[in-house]
Amino acid sequence: MMNIPKSILIVVTLLFSALTAYALWDVGYIGIFDYHRHSSAGWQVIMDLVIVCGLMIVWMVNDARAKGRTVWPFVLITLSGGSFGPLLYLITSKK
Repeated sequence: MMNIPKSILIVVTLLFSALTAYALWDVGYIGIFDYHRHSSAGWQVIMDLVIVCGLMIVWMVNDARAKGRTVWPFVLITLSGGSFGPLLYLITSKK
């Protein structure tokens, strides 16, 4: 289990939410990805995020099984909203 204080996780989530809201307002959901598809560097960033989110999903599923938690809402959030899933999973953990 990660030992990150919940207060730090909440602050990170709130700040990232504000940045995400601004990006969505500015370019929209598709626009966030469209910006990156025009170069190999952009594709590298997208693939890096896919790999990290995939690893986090595996970790969340294993952690949830060990603790008897429901994980699927967080998996769906991760698939549609990236790091919001793992952040919320950690914030809502008992310890």
